[in-house]
Amino acid sequence: MNLVILDGYTANPGDLSWDEFAGLGALSVRDRTPVEQIAEQARDAEIVLTNKAPLDAATIAALPKLRYIGVLATGHNIVDSAAARARGIPVCNVPEYGTANVAQAVFALILELTNRTGHHTDTVRAGRWSGSIDWCYWDFPLVELSGRTLGIVGYGRIGAAVARIGAAFGMKVLAHRRSGIPAGEPAQTANFDTLFRESDVLTLHCPLTPETKHLVNAERLAQMKPGAFLINTARGPLIDEPALATALDEGRIAGAGLDVLSIEPPSADNPLLTARNCLITPHIAWATREARARLLSIAAENIRAWQTGALQNVVNPA
Repeated sequence: MNLVILDGYTANPGDLSWDEFAGLGALSVRDRTPVEQIAEQARDAEIVLTNKAPLDAATIAALPKLRYIGVLATGHNIVDSAAARARGIPVCNVPEYGTANVAQAVFALILELTNRTGHHTDTVRAGRWSGSIDWCYWDFPLVELSGRTLGIVGYGRIGAAVARIGAAFGMKVLAHRRSGIPAGEPAQTANFDTLFRESDVLTLHCPLTPETKHLVNAERLAQMKPGAFLINTARGPLIDEPALATALDEGRIAGAGLDVLSIEPPSADNPLLTARNCLITPHIAWATREARARLLSIAAENIRAWQTGALQNVVNPA
């Protein structure tokens, strides 16, 4: 059984092993596969794994031996799941590998916005403290999280993990979840208007759907406090990027911390790259070694489950 990994580099740039997959079939691992080469590179594969290499309906149709698609990620919109289902091909993702480190990354962004540790370290290394006439200085307002309101849009596993960390900081936690917040959680249920209006820190953890695209737009940004921070480690298109850049440049919100953008890598003219008080990391909230090891292990287990007739993590059930 031939197994092709189309774009393995980001999941495993060399610090992990593919051995677990090698035991599942004749393995071919490509660091990256250009779109125009996908059909050629996977033409003999029964099993194809992808992270961001797209498998659209035409590509799936061009792979007559294909029997299984694995996604090396939680999001699976890179695959035409309906086209795969029509062929009887299961599409399996990895839904739970990154909860802890995405929540950690959320607070890395929050703490950089509130304490500006990186910025002030850079000024010290540049000699500014050595030449200062005072024994301390700071260039941004330093913000205490305790007593402030953390708003969470989407309360799945990651949203709940973020809520627990926020509560540990002494924050009041509000959250929106379509089915309500389960009993015993540290968050209180709130609607969108309340979240945008009352949050000192608003963080996004909902899936990208037609309904949530540009959930954060000019109208919603106008509801936010001037001192509020916006965090997005979920999906870039949740935010209307020109609207956010304008709000930041005009000082209508205090700052943003983003790990995702609508197009990745971003174009050089994306207005958020030069927006005021906008921190951007290159989609790394998921990428600790521990999380990537879990990702690969679960992806391999998904294949083994399929091979034994006990499918798991299927996103396109028949």
